Amino acid sequence: MPKTFSEKILAKYAGVEEVEPGSIVEVIPDVAMSHDNTAAISKTFEKIGVDKLYDPDIHLIVLDHCVPPANATFAENHRQIRTFVKKHGIKNFYDINHGICHQVMAENGHCLPGTIMTGSDSHSTTYGAFGAFGTGVTRSETAVIMATGKIWFRVPETMRIHLTGTFKDGVYVKDLALHIIGKISADGALYRAVEYDGPAAHRFSISERMTLTNLAVEMGAKVGYVPPDEIVYNYLEGRAVKEYEPVFSDEGCHYDEVLEIDLGTIEPVVAAPHTVDNVKPVGELEGEPMEQVFVGTCNNARLDDLAVLAHVLKDKTISSETRLVVIPASSKVMIDAMRLGYVDSIVSAGGTLGTPGCGPCMGNHMGVPGNNEKTLSTANRNFKGRMGNRESEVYLASPHTAAATALSGRITDPRNHPVDWDAIREELQEATLSPVLVKA
Repeated sequence: MPKTFSEKILAKYAGVEEVEPGSIVEVIPDVAMSHDNTAAISKTFEKIGVDKLYDPDIHLIVLDHCVPPANATFAENHRQIRTFVKKHGIKNFYDINHGICHQVMAENGHCLPGTIMTGSDSHSTTYGAFGAFGTGVTRSETAVIMATGKIWFRVPETMRIHLTGTFKDGVYVKDLALHIIGKISADGALYRAVEYDGPAAHRFSISERMTLTNLAVEMGAKVGYVPPDEIVYNYLEGRAVKEYEPVFSDEGCHYDEVLEIDLGTIEPVVAAPHTVDNVKPVGELEGEPMEQVFVGTCNNARLDDLAVLAHVLKDKTISSETRLVVIPASSKVMIDAMRLGYVDSIVSAGGTLGTPGCGPCMGNHMGVPGNNEKTLSTANRNFKGRMGNRESEVYLASPHTAAATALSGRITDPRNHPVDWDAIREELQEATLSPVLVKA
């Protein structure tokens, strides 16, 4: 019988001929990522009672959730992690000078087609942008991987989202992802693998695919997946840490559900408080005052996102009624943004640039809102208290909508501040960008 990507890769790693949705399999992942929560994970690992890691080389640790540390508690957390890394000889360690874990992993060639990747972070579905089976797991599950090398999965059913057409001006992949979540709800793909395919999907850049698969978990998905193609292979050339073998769904395989979406029907949208599926056309919220605009996180803080922001803000000044906080996804992104003049445009317009990392996304530092303040963010979550204050509200939108909102101080339709997206893409393709940063 023809099989889906998830069924094929889980059968391969479990060492069996085939599996069915609902089956339980045990596999050894290629990569087990953790971040600042490694300190807590290491304590659980030590309680298991083994002396050493099953395989230090499959573990990858990135410090990103509070960098540099905002207080003594976070600083001690980082110290414990560095001690653990040295004790167990973990080679793939990225300290506070690199950026957000998912971005750092991609830039350094760890996200590979046809591999299984876990992360003690729910947005590890991001790795499906490269054709990997990437999924978030718990801290205790990561501790078990440390001790045994293994983790079990239930084989997921698969939803296929077939994408055709072309976006209209002012519409981006972020709008598409939010549109889908609003359409099927925050649990509409619960524990399913979501496969994005169709001619439009294969025109998306690496960054756009990462935005799409990153948000898959916000509809409940276990996995988000885009079949790899030349765009992925070209990105990985000279970057991949090892050889890889892509895995694809078979023609004629069974999908639990199929959605057909024409990109030309998508409009700019905003996810209003306090759920990601509370999605509305930007026009319904236009004029809503925003005390803060935040452009950052693992969803929309890559170079193309900052390029759109900078092009909108160039030679303009943000509203005196709002603050603009911008945090690049990685040090590499920040270096490239400086070389291309984006940082100049953003800061000159009144924006504040933060250290690459997660920043205020989960409410640690660098942009936590005050009581009764509203933030329009390019992040992936907006539930009550997400940014560190339960007395504030968070709205989600694309970087273009964020830029337009920063200029007016109120939610603004991005089409009121048009940019030439094709020209921006050409600018990025022609630029001589910085090499990937070497590990610390």
